Amino acid sequence: MDKMNRIVVCLADELQPGQRKVVDMNGYPISVFNVEERLYAIQDLCPHMGASLSCGNIAGTMMPSDPHQYLYGYENEIIRCPLHNWEFSLKTGSSLSCPDRIKIKTFQVVQEENLIVVYTKIGGSKTKS
Repeated sequence: MDKMNRIVVCLADELQPGQRKVVDMNGYPISVFNVEERLYAIQDLCPHMGASLSCGNIAGTMMPSDPHQYLYGYENEIIRCPLHNWEFSLKTGSSLSCPDRIKIKTFQVVQEENLIVVYTKIGGSKTKS
């Protein structure tokens, strides 16, 4: 089994609800989000054209529904690519349009005492806001 690397992102009080940080893991950018005190970590590159997902909006989306019904859901669980509005689940990384074919990587992120930490198989880091 591959060893997981523990990467310290920042102090916990440096990532308040609504904030995000990008951590560079040897040239591989990872976005870390605090959404209403829930932490998420995803690859920062959209698989479509490589846009930085850390610049995207976090919101919900329209749900499948019957004709003339408009259901909104997944509030604060969807990241939208800033270029073409591709939508991805912050929880699973799956694309909403093609969940079986298009995904972004997600990473375990936790608060350990006063630190925000990402666990990944990618090593090394440089943090930028």
